Amino acid sequence: MPENTTEIRERAIMRGLDFIYALACDKRQFGEYGYDLINCFYFISETSLDPVLRRTARRMGKERAREWRRKHSNLSPRAGVGTVFEYIQGSYAADKFGFRDPATKERIREAAKRITPLDYFYFDPANEPPPSDASEPCWCGLLNERGRKTCRKCKKRLTLLSRYSIWYDALIASYTCERYGVIVGARYVDVLKWLPIMRPYPKSDDAENSDFYDSVYAATHIVYTLNDYSTYRLSPKWLPQEFDLLKDNLKSAIDRSDPEMMGEFLDALKAFGLEDSHPLIREGVEFLLSTQNADGSWGNTRVRDTYQRYHPSWTAIDGLRDYRWRGERLSFLRIKPLLDSWNAQSAT
Repeated sequence: MPENTTEIRERAIMRGLDFIYALACDKRQFGEYGYDLINCFYFISETSLDPVLRRTARRMGKERAREWRRKHSNLSPRAGVGTVFEYIQGSYAADKFGFRDPATKERIREAAKRITPLDYFYFDPANEPPPSDASEPCWCGLLNERGRKTCRKCKKRLTLLSRYSIWYDALIASYTCERYGVIVGARYVDVLKWLPIMRPYPKSDDAENSDFYDSVYAATHIVYTLNDYSTYRLSPKWLPQEFDLLKDNLKSAIDRSDPEMMGEFLDALKAFGLEDSHPLIREGVEFLLSTQNADGSWGNTRVRDTYQRYHPSWTAIDGLRDYRWRGERLSFLRIKPLLDSWNAQSAT
């Protein structure tokens, strides 16, 4: 990639990181999403090739992790599933930044004993595939049983969840739990084992199939959880259908004017070995550089949800930055025979 483009990328990345840090320093917004924001700083600081970017993200992350730990030392043994997962995610990143808290980890472990797989994943990964009849929690706060179309409490119509969105959330949750050392509901392999029945993936040109959007994020999160969030490269031979899905549909992110999706396309394809000189990578980078907002962020500046401000900016940074790959391998080595078996079956 030409030197001037590299310099433009570096400036765009730092502007994006400064935006995320400013947002993370806001008391209300950090209180809502601090557990995820410190993970953003950790992964950027750990896997970036640029030493200046690594140091900057680490400085920001350590300062925010220290603050998160200060405010998250008393977890109730009766904490809800959402709170428990926030503690697991936040504690995982805080530990990585050097702020370990064994007492809090024991409290998390005790609280997790009350949580069932259905509470945590919307399904039981050990015994059933991701469902198509689970709904989002109702606006009144009730999580209804699967199969209902209206809320049992307030009678409002419920919003069904895509089975792909349920699956990739379960991939993230089980991966993080296993890495942190507190198993909740199921192990990562129990969730990943449903990969064969989630294939083949929906086509982007099928206007009637709303699962395409979530299937892309399922594919990228298979990549992230199998390469330790951009620590290792992956062979396309291990995940041929996921590689093809991402390679064949990158332009759909441009058609949708979606920098969040583009960022995930780019860093996943880089994990599969595509270099900066590849036409798809060049096209994606040009799109991200052309869609950065004046405040350094990406995405819709008018949305109120903090997640919709920082997460597109995070994924765009990931799509633009270079990685210091540590070889080609899987995060969970025991998965390799399963991948080989599944791919052999699909080839017959």
